[in-house]
Amino acid sequence: MNYFIMAKKALTIREKTIFDGIFTKYFLKFMFTVWFKIAGWKLSKTAPEGAGVAIAAPHTSNWDFFYALGAAILQDVKIYFSVKDSLCRVPVLGTWMMYLGAIPIDRSAKGVGQVEQIKNFINSQKLNRVFFLFTPEGTRGLVPKWKSGFYHVAQGCDLPIFLAKVDYLSKETGVFHTFKLTDNKDTDIKAIQASYESVQGKFPLMQFPAYTGRMPKISEAEAKIIKAMYTFKGVATKVEITAKAKLGELSTNMLDFLVDKGLLEKSINTDKGVEPRYQLTFAGRGCFLHLSPSV
Repeated sequence: MNYFIMAKKALTIREKTIFDGIFTKYFLKFMFTVWFKIAGWKLSKTAPEGAGVAIAAPHTSNWDFFYALGAAILQDVKIYFSVKDSLCRVPVLGTWMMYLGAIPIDRSAKGVGQVEQIKNFINSQKLNRVFFLFTPEGTRGLVPKWKSGFYHVAQGCDLPIFLAKVDYLSKETGVFHTFKLTDNKDTDIKAIQASYESVQGKFPLMQFPAYTGRMPKISEAEAKIIKAMYTFKGVATKVEITAKAKLGELSTNMLDFLVDKGLLEKSINTDKGVEPRYQLTFAGRGCFLHLSPSV
């Protein structure tokens, strides 16, 4: 096998890739337009401006990359993506992958090490419309958890995380939310993962986190409640929710419906005269990320 691998030397990320040529802007855009129309696929509403770390999930098939590539080309976005260092050293294939925008990553390195590996390059691209694409599962097979390298890269380079999907049920691909990191990594990742539980991969049984089905259908008023609750970052009473969501009237039944759907939690104090309080579940946070393009 070593005979077919390029000599061990430092690999330089290409600044000029397939996205910079006339071939991409015209021919490939035309090809993907025709393909998406025939296959019935659509793009997420709007691609974010500027640079960011994009995660694409769930990743259960090699086809995921082509749908993500098509979305990028059709929305005039330049992408770079992480791949195993060894693949970039295979003759011909490695050269082609680097031309596509491959960022060679040593999978044995920790996420923080990946930041040091590519931070200078990312910083040089911050003013451009560039997505640095990671698949947090790290493989097409079923995994017990995500690799957190994407989070360390975003944190170390002070970039937002673009949540991208390839949903084979709705046939939709592209970025659905721009996530700004908080000071709580575990909570951030759990909320992001919750948003992917309603995205169906090509092979749902192979995805992590597990596919739980479509998000519950909610009304415009209920969507306002979810959005208001996200800004509280804690518990709130019915009165506080009504004011924040700018609803003239809010029924307890509406809140109970969201509780039944698993989007809200309700805590009741047995002390007389104390109002029940509500807070978002992680499923509710994940729902919010689909309802709003950003915070």
